[in-house]
Amino acid sequence: MPAPSEITRLLLELPPDGLGNASVSGPLLEAVYPELRRLAGSLMRRERADHTLQATALVHEAYLKLVDQDRCDWKDRAHFLGIAARAMRQILVDHARGRAAQKRGGGWRRVTLDTASGGGDAGAFELVALDDALRRFAEIDPRAARGVELRVFGGMTVAEIAHIQGVSRRTVDSDWAMARLWLARELGGKDPT
Repeated sequence: MPAPSEITRLLLELPPDGLGNASVSGPLLEAVYPELRRLAGSLMRRERADHTLQATALVHEAYLKLVDQDRCDWKDRAHFLGIAARAMRQILVDHARGRAAQKRGGGWRRVTLDTASGGGDAGAFELVALDDALRRFAEIDPRAARGVELRVFGGMTVAEIAHIQGVSRRTVDSDWAMARLWLARELGGKDPT
């Protein structure tokens, strides 16, 4: 796997038309694919066993979303992976909403705020409900909501989130604690700790 600095170099060399230019995006895709696959695998392990979307398909759909962007000023590897995590979140939520529309509750999956921090299963929530609550929370505290997204959907560490957001680890921890309590209240009144 290439060093993070190599991925950052490839991102910074992208022309204005970005990832859509196959001659430069090929080496980048080859460099980031293992990390995207790891991220997708982590997300898919939380899905139900009979999920129709596979990790490889999730990576490809996310990459297509990234390619579709008109312009993105990639800062570095962590920034790219953060945006990829958001794309994967959107794909999984859209997939769950589509399945739920076909069959009441059919595509919803349980996620936990504790799972993202290495805890148990306390505070399990439906993916769609969590996404809706996270959108509402983003109106109150965008930075903390982004931190939750990076941690839960991106599988990122506190250090990586701090780097992406340009804040201290202590700030990330504080945002996480506050977000968990707010989301738990919104999603059923349970304290997820």
